[in-house]
Amino acid sequence: MALLKILGNDREYPVGTKYEDIVNEYQPDYDNSIILVLENGKIRELFKTVYKDCTIEFITLKDSIGHKTYARSALMMMLKSFEDVAGRENVEEIKVEFVIGNGYYCSYKGKKPLDAKLIADVKARMDEVVKENIPFEKKSIPLDEAIALFSERGFKDKERLFKYRRSSTINVYRLGQYVDYFYGCMAPSTGYIEWFDLIPYDDGFVLTIPNEKEPKVLKPFDERRHLFETLKASTELGEKLNVSTVGELNDAISNGEINDLILVQEALQERRISEIAQDIINRGTVKFILIAGPSSSGKTSFSHRLSIQLRTYGLTPHPIAMDDYYVNRVDTPKDKDGNYDFECLEAIDVKQFNGDMNKLLAGERVELPHYNFKTGKREYNGHFLQLDKDDILVIEGIHGLNDRMSEFIPGDSKYKIYISALTSINIDEHNRIPTTDGRLFRRMVRDARTRGTSAQNTIRMWPSVRRGEEENIFPFQENADAMFNSILLYELAAFKTYAEPLLFQITKDSPEYYEAKRLLKFLEYFVALDPKIVPINSLCREFIGGSIFPV
Repeated sequence: MALLKILGNDREYPVGTKYEDIVNEYQPDYDNSIILVLENGKIRELFKTVYKDCTIEFITLKDSIGHKTYARSALMMMLKSFEDVAGRENVEEIKVEFVIGNGYYCSYKGKKPLDAKLIADVKARMDEVVKENIPFEKKSIPLDEAIALFSERGFKDKERLFKYRRSSTINVYRLGQYVDYFYGCMAPSTGYIEWFDLIPYDDGFVLTIPNEKEPKVLKPFDERRHLFETLKASTELGEKLNVSTVGELNDAISNGEINDLILVQEALQERRISEIAQDIINRGTVKFILIAGPSSSGKTSFSHRLSIQLRTYGLTPHPIAMDDYYVNRVDTPKDKDGNYDFECLEAIDVKQFNGDMNKLLAGERVELPHYNFKTGKREYNGHFLQLDKDDILVIEGIHGLNDRMSEFIPGDSKYKIYISALTSINIDEHNRIPTTDGRLFRRMVRDARTRGTSAQNTIRMWPSVRRGEEENIFPFQENADAMFNSILLYELAAFKTYAEPLLFQITKDSPEYYEAKRLLKFLEYFVALDPKIVPINSLCREFIGGSIFPV
């Protein structure tokens, strides 16, 4: 017998009892499905069994880890259903490209053409698989056996990835006759995957699932066409450069081809910045460039590089930080926990901002404020500005895309840019790299270098940062006149050298330990890149240091 501490209760269970059987006793007390357990702080899948005394906590679909497990399980169920319907021999490649709203956009190659009927038939098969309640089975096999298995199945991306694997074994999942590799945990069976849809979209299709906040509510697909086109273009770029997966990136580093890859991608980013500058010039009436994006998107470096491009057209850019228009701290609204909410629109003096910008537009001389973060007060220190015909303002701030922020400024004088690090490289064709993970590495490395912030503190604050982005930035993405993807295909290989020592500092008794362990495991996929070869004007330098710009 093993003694388990669950919700403050001590219960004994026979060694070998499945966690799923234990969960079933407590499930009626929870509104959302329990999909994983924490055993002494370690995540365990429900098909695992009790083998020692331990403390147990439940993870539901409303938890971030639980939601990702649901998504991963739904994707594997979808991949199996495609082979069941079309025939394994007719499915050449299904690639999970990226996330748009509540959907996973996937591309397809196969002998059987992708059309609405095939997608509908696959959706029907998925419904059947849910009813069949097929178990997800996990097995650890030798590395050579895994490489041979995936080579035989035609998963060349996994074969290439595992060539750089240091571990002697690989965990694979089986769902009926379908076998695959996934980075992360699975549900115990397909009966847990109740809410999803499969719809045609563009040249591929979208698998939609509920969001984390409402895990039992399947909402219509949130299209976000502008963002989709940006992500698709970035994905196509990776394919053209032959670096769309981590295995291909590792090949480029190992084969000495990485220098050319870096120079080409940096040149392509510069060309995109030049195109945005040209669009601003062509409009003829733009005086205010409003730049917004989530944390660690590279907004500062981008602003400098855009300013250089604007100068080539004879303009004189002036940077303005929207943060300088914060209301005094004592007047800042508070959140539900009683803490100052610096990310809500009401924390900004919108009236004063619009007033100053309109005065500048009218040719008046204006004294601009400076927000003193130490005193929590807005100050005026003699910083006057008057716009000439060739002057243009480059304004960076979280609310730049929100029309309410600049509602009294004439529309034809504004140009809005959304910038984000939209990950366009996958671990392999079925395992995408979340955009949030890429930005978390950026912030972790930068904050440790510039602020002395530990990785533990960065991880601890990250959910709060994400909530602010969800409320104040992402809803306004489609308002942008232009989108800029600041991701660099090679950057995670460069961050590895800096991030690993920071993550190893997080101890087992810390709440952030599991996330640190997950991130360390993720970095194992990458061959490290020598940071010295990163150009000094690269956006990557904003995070690893050594930038030519004052960032």
